[in-house]
Amino acid sequence: MTRKPALSPETLTAQGLGHVSPQFRDLAPPLHPSTTFERAADGSYPGGRVYSRDASPAYDQAEGLLTELEGGHQSLLFASGMAAATAVLQTLEPGQAVLAPRDMYWALRNWLQAFCQQWAIGLVFYDNARVDDLAGKLRATRPRLVWVETPSNPRWDLTDIAAAASLAREVGALVVVDSTVATPVLTRPLALGADIVMHSATKYLNGHSDVVAGALVARADSDIWQTIRRNRNLGGGVLGPFEAWLLLRGMRTLHLRVRQASASALAIALALDGHPGLVGTLYPGLPSHPGHAVACRQMHGGFGGMLSIRVAGGEQAARAVVGRLRVFKQATSLGSVESLAEHRASVEGPGSACPPDLIRLSIGIEAEADLLADLLAALG
Repeated sequence: MTRKPALSPETLTAQGLGHVSPQFRDLAPPLHPSTTFERAADGSYPGGRVYSRDASPAYDQAEGLLTELEGGHQSLLFASGMAAATAVLQTLEPGQAVLAPRDMYWALRNWLQAFCQQWAIGLVFYDNARVDDLAGKLRATRPRLVWVETPSNPRWDLTDIAAAASLAREVGALVVVDSTVATPVLTRPLALGADIVMHSATKYLNGHSDVVAGALVARADSDIWQTIRRNRNLGGGVLGPFEAWLLLRGMRTLHLRVRQASASALAIALALDGHPGLVGTLYPGLPSHPGHAVACRQMHGGFGGMLSIRVAGGEQAARAVVGRLRVFKQATSLGSVESLAEHRASVEGPGSACPPDLIRLSIGIEAEADLLADLLAALG
């Protein structure tokens, strides 16, 4: 037999793991809508499937590809990024504790605060960019779980994953990394010591603003991973088969999209840095960014497609700039082929810690010159 050559992540992704139907040799992945599967005469399941909520064949290729890209043991798809994140956090028991970053996805932060209060779980926030702050709170709290989000939304602070994982091991804590913004194209948290990676697959993994999905990837099997798997089945937070198919289709261009967005984001950040209409440009690829050195260590091939600008003149000036954009679309979400802008504090609402002068920008794959011209025109 001819040995199958070892393939690069780019090739595996473009070919969707390279699976081809043995019957028709069709290159487009099949769609599996069935929810139930026939038993044999003896009552066994020759196809290995019982019910789609537990293990749908619609998930196999997308989960398999993500496992390969992250270098993990196994992946699980969920109905949304929130479903994936909460599936992990719901393994915590009363009396245990979790450390979470100060700067993190706002909806998850709000949910986490309410969940911990309801179930008597300790919740301590640490400074994303300060390893010493994390170390001190780890030793004082001895949590069951450490949640990491890097780069963090919407300031794009960097957390040193390897350092966080090493510190967490000292107290026996699980490390879960929200790597939605970095994607496996730029960062592989499991190789840096994380236990589980979480993605809001709605964002870069799908990349076309037409699927809501989430995903988890485990570095190794464990009791907690089996609990998460069981809870997905029994709780029903599963993805539809067509959504799984769309997700896989989107993932096949992941490397091209992420690299283009990263290159454009860096060029735009460099062009805007020091602009008189701004009081700050937040992007990990800028040498002036406080987390630039960490980003250089753990992000490879780019610094991501997300940046934020802080507008001189405060909230009203920032809102006016967003309203003047024409190429950027004023919409929530990120990581798609089209570029988006939003006044983040007003989206998050009361209690938001986001600076009121901040505009969050998701750079898509349009012509970099058009995006920059749009921003410069809006800034006046």
